[in-house]
Amino acid sequence: MHEELENFERNHVWDLVEPPPNYRPIGTKWVFKNKQGPGFLSKEGIDYEETFAPVARLEAIRILLAFAASKGFKLQQMDVKSAFPNGFIEEEVYVRQPPGFESARFPNRVYKLRNALYGPKQAPRAWYARLKSFPLKSRFVMGSVDKTVFLLSHGGDTTIVRIYVDDIIFGGSSHALVSSFAERMSEEFEMSLMGELRVLPRIKQGPEGTYVHQAKYTRDILKKFEMGDSKPMTTPMSTNTTLDADEDGEAVDQKEFRGMIGSLLYLTATRPDIQFAVCLCARYQASPRTSHRQAVKRIFRYLKFTPELGLWYSSGSFLFLRGFSDADHAGCRIDRKNLSCLLVLLQASYDFGLRFGKIPLLVDSTSTISVAKNPVLHSRTKHIDVRFHFLRDHYEKWDIDLVHVASENQLADIFTKPLEFGGFVRLRGYRLKVLALHSSRRRLRANGPASLLS
Repeated sequence: MHEELENFERNHVWDLVEPPPNYRPIGTKWVFKNKQGPGFLSKEGIDYEETFAPVARLEAIRILLAFAASKGFKLQQMDVKSAFPNGFIEEEVYVRQPPGFESARFPNRVYKLRNALYGPKQAPRAWYARLKSFPLKSRFVMGSVDKTVFLLSHGGDTTIVRIYVDDIIFGGSSHALVSSFAERMSEEFEMSLMGELRVLPRIKQGPEGTYVHQAKYTRDILKKFEMGDSKPMTTPMSTNTTLDADEDGEAVDQKEFRGMIGSLLYLTATRPDIQFAVCLCARYQASPRTSHRQAVKRIFRYLKFTPELGLWYSSGSFLFLRGFSDADHAGCRIDRKNLSCLLVLLQASYDFGLRFGKIPLLVDSTSTISVAKNPVLHSRTKHIDVRFHFLRDHYEKWDIDLVHVASENQLADIFTKPLEFGGFVRLRGYRLKVLALHSSRRRLRANGPASLLS
């Protein structure tokens, strides 16, 4: 507690003042694990205005990992100690003195905040505003789409910085520039250098590429839901599976079912091969039945078979933008809505200074390509609304190129339907680059470092 208060004094977080008339100060309390004040007492328009602060998504961090691997440099991570008290707030906010540390001379005074505390609703926004100002002053350029990424190009070298709340992810092609950035950050804020990036559960960075996996987490959830001794399955969902509401089926524990779905959704950050099956089962969380739980257990049994699958990003690989598009026809048995998938690296790539020409969009339907390429409207296509001709407009502007792909090579299939074992494994490994640690040593010796797998 003394250390925290000393940090407040060092950062000039507050001033002890007489309480203003007709103003009720916000209370404070000590929370020893998750530090926060009772921000729920703050009133909009009085204690705070804007509260939004951008946070990097895991998808954006994966793009950063791919970019760094392709350029052949490692990503580092720094942590800002007591981050929120570094943020300046614009509103007049008063808080009571911390319990047990009231001023003996002025026990009735309150603290007027100059900086944010843990708990007030505007604290994340204030911290982000303070933090982003530092790289901008250092000639970094903020992303036009992703406001948590900053890029500096200097003499042919690139330094990239990404903000993840109070963690700073950074790296670059020049060791001198990266070290200089870390030193200047430490001068501006109280930092702790954490070494190589570890925002995601398990990241291995080597000279030939980066491997990301959640093997330990996979084993933990198998144990948590008593699936550790289950019979392994080779795919997450049978091709014969047809889930519906199953209103006549036996109801199961909703809390347990939702817990299983939530655990699996977190795993999809590094396991896109289970995403379709998990999202399909997630539709039935409101009223889960035995058939739904059996489908979820099938996913766990697949994880038992492949606990160490992970994402592989090759070093020195050529970066390009390519899309895969697919849709089923009235696949949902409840409302007969179509399930569609557009798999593409979109928008964030521009923030890394990457520019692409005509982007190939791979489609396995020749009729779809014909409708998009040829401006023909007749009775068989009039059901297509005008807004769907957005695709045709961009084709005519040469922004994209529609390319036919054989159904067996349509990567989007893995996100729209259950597949048989052979096709599933081929798309999973050769297309998605979801590789098994224990079975890919020979392949990775040719395309990546075996040292990463040990």
